[in-house]
Amino acid sequence: MTDGRPRVPGHRRILMFAALAIASVVAACGGDFPQSSLRPLSDVAREIDSLFRGIFWWAMAVLVVVEGALIVAIIRFRERPGAPKPRPVHGHTLLEIGWTLAPAIILIFIGVPTMITLWRIDRPPERSEVRVEVVGHQWWWEFNYPDLGITTANELHVPVGKTVDLRLRSADVIHSFWFPRVAGKRDLVPGRVNQLWFTPDSVGVYPGQCAEFCGTSHALMAMRLHVEAEEDFERWAEQQLREAVEIEEAGDPLVSVGRDLFFGAGGCISCHQIRGTVAAGVLGPDLTHVGGRETIAAGVLENTLDNLAFWINEPHEVKPGNLMLDMGLTDEQARHVAAYLLSLE
Repeated sequence: MTDGRPRVPGHRRILMFAALAIASVVAACGGDFPQSSLRPLSDVAREIDSLFRGIFWWAMAVLVVVEGALIVAIIRFRERPGAPKPRPVHGHTLLEIGWTLAPAIILIFIGVPTMITLWRIDRPPERSEVRVEVVGHQWWWEFNYPDLGITTANELHVPVGKTVDLRLRSADVIHSFWFPRVAGKRDLVPGRVNQLWFTPDSVGVYPGQCAEFCGTSHALMAMRLHVEAEEDFERWAEQQLREAVEIEEAGDPLVSVGRDLFFGAGGCISCHQIRGTVAAGVLGPDLTHVGGRETIAAGVLENTLDNLAFWINEPHEVKPGNLMLDMGLTDEQARHVAAYLLSLE
């Protein structure tokens, strides 16, 4: 008895589900994923990728054997009308030896490369051509270059082909430093200094993220890695060493009013530093060259006048729970302060 609707044959339903499954898999493999660790761009990332691919193929081999045996058992030993009951089997020495030895051998082939890879990437680098001290805050990143005397925030600049030696620590809670395309994750633990290193091999800008839940705005704790040609990195470093008073734009009334607000009623100097001025705060990011950064609020917003003014006046709308204070500025005053900060390139 039917309800009047056409019935789809069983084999056609199976084909439809199979086509849908294949389409889903193919769709998942497409697109541009800038934080994919499957496209490594450094020596350390390639070591991790090679290990992953080896484990993946061992897993696929196990999948084929186990699922193949399951399908054979389902088809061959399925219940049939009139068939006698199967004969019980109590113990099979050869089979038991096999399913004990096979996993042990597989674990050896997985475990040995894993230990070798961990030893290679966890040991101190043979050379440290660029040293950076990374400090995780709720919810932004501080980058100090002790050999260069540079401090910046949220955007890490390194030269291509040079070994970057990172020393990581936290100013508050546990964070996790992760640029998927150049290095593995490494935790930043209060009271402890951890190490991570890599040698990038491709010029470009690559996104990163805190990978350990660290509070309300954990998902908004992003960062960017700028891998540059050596001459571009040296030019950037030279610019960062200049004091802000040498490069700020003079004569713009919007900038002038914003400068007065920043150092006066705005109260910004209590938390932020601008080298070459009386602003010497240490609680927030160094703003000496904030106008030259691509993003603000740890990668949440593009660094434009409107976005910066909104961030100054409504910081908790952008990043809930952050420690930036509401300074009671009007929208117009916030735009003036934003204009001043954007002049600090």
